[in-house]
Amino acid sequence: MKTVIKEIIICALDRAKRAGELELGNPPDVVIEKPKDEKMGDFATNVAMTLARKERKNPKVIAAIISRHMETGVAGLDSVEIAGPGFLNLKMSPSFFLNRLTDAVQQRNDFGKSSVGQGIKILIEFVSANPTGPLHIGHGRGAAVGDTLARILKKAGYDLSTEYYVNDVGNQMNTLGRSTWLRYLELLGRTKEFPKDHYRGEYIKDIAQSVIDQQGNEFLDKSEEECVPFFREIAKEKILEGIRQDLSDFRVTFDNWFSEQSLYEDNSVERAIEWLRDKGHIYDKDGAVWLKSSAFDDDKDRVIVKQTGEKTYFCSDIAYHQNKIKRGFKKLINLMGADHHGYVPRMEAVLQAMDYDKNIFKILLIQFVSLLRGGKKVSMSTRSGEFETLSDVVSEVGVDAARYFFLMRSSDAHLDFDLELAKQETPENPVFYIQYAHARICSIFRGSKDKGIQFPENTNVDLSPLVEEEEYSIIKAILTFPEVVEKSALALEVHRISHYLLDLVSRFHGYYSRHRVISDDIPLTLARLYLLDGLRVTIRNGFDLMGISVPEKM
Repeated sequence: MKTVIKEIIICALDRAKRAGELELGNPPDVVIEKPKDEKMGDFATNVAMTLARKERKNPKVIAAIISRHMETGVAGLDSVEIAGPGFLNLKMSPSFFLNRLTDAVQQRNDFGKSSVGQGIKILIEFVSANPTGPLHIGHGRGAAVGDTLARILKKAGYDLSTEYYVNDVGNQMNTLGRSTWLRYLELLGRTKEFPKDHYRGEYIKDIAQSVIDQQGNEFLDKSEEECVPFFREIAKEKILEGIRQDLSDFRVTFDNWFSEQSLYEDNSVERAIEWLRDKGHIYDKDGAVWLKSSAFDDDKDRVIVKQTGEKTYFCSDIAYHQNKIKRGFKKLINLMGADHHGYVPRMEAVLQAMDYDKNIFKILLIQFVSLLRGGKKVSMSTRSGEFETLSDVVSEVGVDAARYFFLMRSSDAHLDFDLELAKQETPENPVFYIQYAHARICSIFRGSKDKGIQFPENTNVDLSPLVEEEEYSIIKAILTFPEVVEKSALALEVHRISHYLLDLVSRFHGYYSRHRVISDDIPLTLARLYLLDGLRVTIRNGFDLMGISVPEKM
């Protein structure tokens, strides 16, 4: 809608320039907003104030000039008023909104699409949990945010791919293998000291038992050096299999699963190090290899190869992000836990060192989740096994509630996940409140059919009987959906969708409590059914972006 209003103003500015009333050098940036008080109009702009200095005129004078050159009755413009220091308040005719509601309903699943992304190729990497244990609720929040962001960016016209980076190299994997081997020995009656820093969850025993079930005591008398590599690989595959299943159950899939180990197998890591060395961006000190990241606004230089010869995770990440760029992605988005805030400057530094624009790289930090059960926080520790898995939470509250609760707050804000609220079937539970609105609308359509009122889908309906202020409030809210999607994509903020839907259905619930949809007045009934169909389409499309179902009955 705002695009149309902007065009109206630009045309008025052009006419004012041709009339010699305004100079207008470069075309001004016309910002369209909604007045805080709806009685002031449907749209507002401060363009007169932004032009005041260049035009050397009072903003009110400029506003009056622009206003004179606006053609009421054209493009749905009903009236223009000047307010305050020079705001232009525009009021649109009813037909302006009714015609656009018709367009929205006829678009069905495509309603909300835009081309703002211009087909730019983007890669989102998210979750990427180490394959050392099941996904916990912190991973769940990252999964919900990443998957929803991907859906939003696709809706906004980006060429979007998703990726899970498997950290299958390093000491953590050796510790995983050794933990599984020790549990294997324990289950077969050979007890050895189990270090505190090893993985203690029941899932380790389950993996060890699966080895016994398949291969018996084959490894009982073999050395640790012979056993750990096998147990490391089997544990990794079993855990990854569980992670894939948990994500699939959570309605999250990836276009690609990328193994860190592959970067070593094809020598990508070594080639990246040599490239940086040839460019003079790394040096040797105290037996280690360092990146001169401080030369690119990082707070200090970073070790990429330790004194032991072991390469750091950062070293792998250099090769990995170079690999992403070589695959043709123009924008790289990584979702990471809030404890990775120091990762941003070092990755920006290495991208600049490799002659890439640091602005192609964006990290979204996902803040921590506290799970509340009976008002008490549940402790989480992967190694001790004292954590609530994502699958446990989904089993208890369902996929829909879990995804909504992960998405209803800004991802950079701490989240308290209230299990009891998530299970309630009351208006206080936002996901239930929205789903109930959709189910109620579907019930109204079933009721109209039972009364012999056939709603003509995909056919224009006379909407002129819609005259109530609340009806136009709902229509205007529906029509802002594409803008909400676009802004969510540009700001990389997924919570905007949940906030929008909650506001939208609250308008519906209030309206429905005061107005009958089905009545003896058939033209009014059909118009109101059309309005509710627009609501139904919008709720479905909004929840589709969030990966949440829209039941027709509850």
